[in-house]
Amino acid sequence: MSSHLLSVDSLSRDHVDHLLRVAARMEPIASRRQVTRVLEGAVLGNLFFEASTRTRVSFNAAFCRLGGSVCDTTGFTFSSMAKGESLYDTSRVMSGYCDAIVMRHPEQGSVAEFAAATHVPVINGGDGPGEHPSQALLDLYTIDKEFTRLGKSLAGAHVLLTGDLRYGRTVHSLIKLLSLYAPMRLTLVAPPGLEMPSHLIDLVASRGHRVEQRDSLASDFSDLDVVYTTRIQKERFTAEMSEGFSLSRDFTVDRAFLDARCSDTTIVMHPLPRDSRPDANDLDVDLNGDPRLAIFRQTDNGIPVRMAIFATLLQVEELIEKDLRPVRWFVPGRVGVDDAPF
Repeated sequence: MSSHLLSVDSLSRDHVDHLLRVAARMEPIASRRQVTRVLEGAVLGNLFFEASTRTRVSFNAAFCRLGGSVCDTTGFTFSSMAKGESLYDTSRVMSGYCDAIVMRHPEQGSVAEFAAATHVPVINGGDGPGEHPSQALLDLYTIDKEFTRLGKSLAGAHVLLTGDLRYGRTVHSLIKLLSLYAPMRLTLVAPPGLEMPSHLIDLVASRGHRVEQRDSLASDFSDLDVVYTTRIQKERFTAEMSEGFSLSRDFTVDRAFLDARCSDTTIVMHPLPRDSRPDANDLDVDLNGDPRLAIFRQTDNGIPVRMAIFATLLQVEELIEKDLRPVRWFVPGRVGVDDAPF
């Protein structure tokens, strides 16, 4: 892996497998059973020029769990770039303050431009409709954990990607990661105009995977292992696309869809946030409490995976086991009231 994490294109299968192994070693720390101070004294710069709660706080928590501290910047309006500062200048200045930087920006390619100006590790926290590599890694980690629990294998798995496949950067990164593994079946279902970019379909197909595009969820998915659904990214629509757009219930993943068309072991994932307003027709809240709903296990997995990314980029992954001690505070057995027993 290079000194930055900007795109999954920089990751080989060996790199990904290594990160997932390191993430598994981080589980006791992420789940608040052990403590390490291996990054004590290190400072993370979190530069989020686009709205975020979960990703920003997840990176913060991961860095703090390793013993580091965080400097947070949110919003373009309150940054020096609003005064005309270039990405180059911002990068050089922040690199003088921080030992690692996570950046989210609304323009595709902006994080790579920022990273080109520094030797301090930079992680892409999302660049417009481009990529979100750490999300894809935690998604793959989640799939691997869920499959292990269910006795399944990634080889030959059937994965459904649905929702906004055009602007959903999480699915762009995830489909690339999945394509590094043994051939599987990938079904793509998107509303008209929001289909997966053709170059990504061609890439996956060239690596031996079976890719099928459908125009609705009204099919038999009884052999489906994973359904990964995404919010419609209306903030990235052109004015022409926005006019009169509405998402029908035909693209909603809910309990009725799972019960009628899927199986008892189909895992439901979503990168979040999900739009829970009644007319949004995003992932339905009627699945709350259903053990097939993995979205909160998915977000929890973001901590060990992002810890693994920091530990690898800052070259301390081999030091962590030597620096562990038990926690001293109360930790609940389950975080959420609807969490599945496993």
